[in-house]
Amino acid sequence: MDALARIAAEPAEAALFLDIDGVLAPIVERPEDARVPAETRKELRRLGKRYALVACVTGRPSEVAREIVGVEGLTYVGEHGLELDPEARHWAEPIHSFAIEVPWVDVEVKPLSVAFHYRTAPDAQEAREQLEAVAAGALDLGFRARWGRMVLEVLPPVDASKGTAVRHLLETTGLRRALYAGDDTTDLDGFSALDGLETAVRVAVVSAEGPTELGERADVIVGSPQVFRELLSRL
Repeated sequence: MDALARIAAEPAEAALFLDIDGVLAPIVERPEDARVPAETRKELRRLGKRYALVACVTGRPSEVAREIVGVEGLTYVGEHGLELDPEARHWAEPIHSFAIEVPWVDVEVKPLSVAFHYRTAPDAQEAREQLEAVAAGALDLGFRARWGRMVLEVLPPVDASKGTAVRHLLETTGLRRALYAGDDTTDLDGFSALDGLETAVRVAVVSAEGPTELGERADVIVGSPQVFRELLSRL
């Protein structure tokens, strides 16, 4: 809490890195229905004027993220940092071609990657087992496969993550104080990216679906996006 107070005391010297789904926006059955609540948008507008950097670092494409958050003036980095790596674009067409051949209902095709969701599947365990074969096929073709909250992502084999995105933004701005808030496995990379800073606060928005390691590595734990909004109001 002392570190949180230090960040809030000098916002012009600090950065806020925020995941969207499960952190700013409640998780919903259909990803396209997700929206950041009006009360949270109000806090983000206020924080955007106070802090040196407020960045939404998300698995969504950045243009989609802007629509979901609905706040101008923030920094948006999409697809787990892939948007910052030019090499990722070379893999987009092969990944999209791979996804076309997969008989799956809930497929989210992004500019640089593909997500196979199974939140609405009648039997989540059976759906996961079916997607294991999809993950194996993706790996055989040289892609990366990554599991998240009720989703399998197929990604380019490049060194890009939420961690590389956070480090890039910190190096660009020269900021040495930061908070990162996340709810899923990919946010562990964001947590690690704060190592070595003058002041670092890692916030876990925990859930039954989220990884236990997130809570273990967090400095602050909250139980929902609503509670996280209360934390934002103190910054």
